[in-house]
Amino acid sequence: MRWFVRGDVDGFFGLALDNLVQLLVIDALCRHALGFPESLVRGTILPGAALSVLVGNLYYAWQAMQLARKTGRADVTALPFGINTVSLFAFVFLVMLPAKLAAQAAGAADPARVAWQAGLVACLASGLIELGGAFVAERIRRATPRAALLSTLAGIALGFISLGFLLRAFARPVVGFATLGVVLVTYFGRVRFRGRIPGGLVAVVLGTFLAWATGLAPVGAAPQSAASFCPPTSAVGALLEALRGGHLATYLSVILPMGLFTLVGSLQNVESAEAAGDAYPTRPSLMVNGLSTVLAALLGSCFPTTLYIGHPGWKALGARAGYSVLNGIFVAAVALTGTLSWIAWAVPIDAGLAIVVWIGVVISAQAFQVVRKEHAPAVVMGILPGIAAWGVLMAKAGLRAAGVGSPGGPPLTAGVLDAFLASDVWIRGGFALDQGFIFTAMILAAGTAMIIDGRFRTAAGWFATGAALSALGLVHSWRLTPQDAVMDLRPAWPFVIGYGFVAVLLLVTPWVTEADAGEHG
Repeated sequence: MRWFVRGDVDGFFGLALDNLVQLLVIDALCRHALGFPESLVRGTILPGAALSVLVGNLYYAWQAMQLARKTGRADVTALPFGINTVSLFAFVFLVMLPAKLAAQAAGAADPARVAWQAGLVACLASGLIELGGAFVAERIRRATPRAALLSTLAGIALGFISLGFLLRAFARPVVGFATLGVVLVTYFGRVRFRGRIPGGLVAVVLGTFLAWATGLAPVGAAPQSAASFCPPTSAVGALLEALRGGHLATYLSVILPMGLFTLVGSLQNVESAEAAGDAYPTRPSLMVNGLSTVLAALLGSCFPTTLYIGHPGWKALGARAGYSVLNGIFVAAVALTGTLSWIAWAVPIDAGLAIVVWIGVVISAQAFQVVRKEHAPAVVMGILPGIAAWGVLMAKAGLRAAGVGSPGGPPLTAGVLDAFLASDVWIRGGFALDQGFIFTAMILAAGTAMIIDGRFRTAAGWFATGAALSALGLVHSWRLTPQDAVMDLRPAWPFVIGYGFVAVLLLVTPWVTEADAGEHG
């Protein structure tokens, strides 16, 4: 098999465009949502992310060539690899933004640095989970129902990815609808433009043209400096300082599930490649995935890497090993040379938002497509906490927009929560659900799946896990500050009792119930 074939060009455009959108999203969220200085984003975070992506892509291209030589085949396709979309949004909105708000409330001198350090810890821990999990991946996959893993991802994808960007599309419908139409037609309609032009490329080019035509672009002032080399720098000192700051314990309820999701998702992608004809060894594939994420954290990036879905699609396009090499080089080039600042100036995020919406939709749809149809209710149960957490985030943003909890504004008090209740909005329940909602989603989905299967004792174990996590304060435990509702690592006794009651009920269910042969049986 040759290193480069014609199909690698097609595969490169699709994969590189996906990674470019991730870099643009990182740049926009870090600078605007988190308030990071440009020097931190473009001088540290992006170079660190770029090198981690480059190393992983080169390995998986080499791995594909090794498999081709071993099997004597010329049609082996490398595993697609890049920045982890779901973790990107989860770490921004569930780790770094809360860390920044807490630091502001505590009067920290540099809240942005605190948020960055929290992200570094989350990224490092996620990579270590992936690395260690490579040795026990199969056992984890067997212990957790697929409905629990995928529905939790679906809840995050719907709320924090699709809905947020869908609102942006409806706020700017000329660009949003045009690009969304292109993505829907090419990605869901299973067609492509003549000349084999990737639909994602057409969407971004069209979106950029319409953005300039309607005044959405350029974005801000043109970069003052010309493109220049920005080498990766070590962030080990900042990482050690962050580990001493207690961020790991504070955000463990986000970090642990996200690491496990990435691990299991990567395992499923290896299985998907094998089903398409390319049988890669599981352990080294997952280990390199984890090592790339660890490397990202050591170099100052807060964003894990992962094996992407879609190997069969790239294989059908004729991509082999070269598309992975080209993707790694492209990502490194735009991030290490400062070119991304010019791209971000000329190409607003609106031009690529349809692709991000599509990613969220695909992740959500997969939760229903690959589980048994009997488990569909369990999937819905697992989706609800993620959507609720996004709704709480919107409520908090609304309060801050009204000045509540902001410097110089009225504090967030119990009276404000009572005002929500007067409108039949149970915001206290939302705050409780928001804390550790990823664990909650897994528990509800897994417990429901086991109940559907009639495995009541196993279901009891899942709800007992909820009681234990509540007793540790990792879920549902919160307290009110003048600025925000934040995690409080103390026992949430009402939830310990609630989960415990359900666990006991499930244990005695075989003795106090009988089979229902009616329509609900």
